Amino acid sequence: MQSPNLSLEKPVSVETTARTTARSPWLWWSRVVALIALVNLLLGLFNLSYISLRDVYLRQVPAIVSLYDPVKGIEPHPATQQYLQTVDQLSQQMPRLGLEAPQIQQQLAALREQSVALVEENPFLVANKAGGFAKLKQQMQSQLQADSAKAAFETFWSPTYLAATGWDNAQSFFDRQIRPLLQVNYFRQTDENGQFVDLFWRIDLWFIAFFAVEFLGRTWNMSRTHANLYWGDAMLRRWYDLFLLLPLWRWLRIIPVAARLHEAGWINLKHILAQVAHEPAAYLADRASEFLMVRLVNQTQEAIEQGGTNELLARSQPYVRVSDVDKIDALTDRLLQLTIFKVLPQVQPDLRDLLHHSLEKSFKQFDLFPGLRSLPAFGGLPTEALEQLADYIAQAVGDVLTASYSDIEGRELLNQLTRDIKRSLTHELQDTTTQAEIQSLLRDLLEELKLNYIQKVAESDPEATFEEMEQLHQAIDQPSPQPTQSLAQPPSSNFSR
Repeated sequence: MQSPNLSLEKPVSVETTARTTARSPWLWWSRVVALIALVNLLLGLFNLSYISLRDVYLRQVPAIVSLYDPVKGIEPHPATQQYLQTVDQLSQQMPRLGLEAPQIQQQLAALREQSVALVEENPFLVANKAGGFAKLKQQMQSQLQADSAKAAFETFWSPTYLAATGWDNAQSFFDRQIRPLLQVNYFRQTDENGQFVDLFWRIDLWFIAFFAVEFLGRTWNMSRTHANLYWGDAMLRRWYDLFLLLPLWRWLRIIPVAARLHEAGWINLKHILAQVAHEPAAYLADRASEFLMVRLVNQTQEAIEQGGTNELLARSQPYVRVSDVDKIDALTDRLLQLTIFKVLPQVQPDLRDLLHHSLEKSFKQFDLFPGLRSLPAFGGLPTEALEQLADYIAQAVGDVLTASYSDIEGRELLNQLTRDIKRSLTHELQDTTTQAEIQSLLRDLLEELKLNYIQKVAESDPEATFEEMEQLHQAIDQPSPQPTQSLAQPPSSNFSR
């Protein structure tokens, strides 16, 4: 028999796969698309988080707020904006005109009126800044030791309080504690449906159009380069790229972006997924293997109880073959070859001893044997004769079987013997008592196997098995120390083009 051609090449490691991918002419395009997808994802996340982080941007990077507020339909709130403008006018005129000037008195009266309206109307509701509004009132009440925010504002903007406290101190308190809370407030426009205006779609539309064209081109190319792969099947294979085309739930784009970064060789998604899903996968795999084992045993027991074993042995039902070769006959023929040509020559001494013992036991049953043993000339004759006879029979059995198997007529006789044995065995297996006994034994054996397997699974640690698998993968992924190595084509993944 010809031995199979065993390849001794070392499996390709992750580094080797990356080097092979790096030589691909598509790598530059994959990296360009991955970079564009990453920029689009970051812009989408920035848009989603802009409202919650606007106060931070306003304090740290005001230019971003000035640039992006129109995209979100944000503009300064008229009430708080007018309030701050009035305070700025007062700050400009107070040092020049003094507290007793009529213009100053008018501005203080206007600030008191605006303060009352500020407290009653709460312009912070549109911006969802109830916390900031509550903090503003609390700061003013604490500074003036007043019972209400209205009374605190009216007292703060009164000439008596400003004269007693001093304009510089009052202005310093306002600029430090009150002004930042008023500056972060804003008014946001709504559309005809009552939804807040968000013009990010105008930016995102260019990315969606680009990824739509790229998706169609990539899947079409896959259908052309892969045999028996239709264009629709290629689209289904790249299902995760559809998240790049959805104008909603933009945070889901992290899935195709991660896949493209993996294709570009910038991240190792396999390693990341292995670490993220390590513990859950270990226990899920443990439960799945236990389920499959129990399911297999149960189905086998059901087949035995329904007579499946007898049908298999008797071949009373139609039997599907995967080729024209009868597997049982081929296995029987192979076993006979091994028995006649390999096994019998090795066990011939044991066969000779067995025959000698059997012949001697049979010879002793004759009445003539004790008389012959008493004669001097025949004392050792029976033993020597039995040894020679046993050796001859053992040798003859091997020679006869070998000659019969090599001879065409003898081979046919052996085949006929095999068929008769098989037919007789099948006939005997049809006996009801025999069938019941075999079914009972097999069912109990499978039940013992199931119970012992579950017990061993409960005693084992699935994480230890997973760690052993990781060590095997690391050993496989290590590059070969040989200077030259033929690189096999890297296995295709779900992230292939």
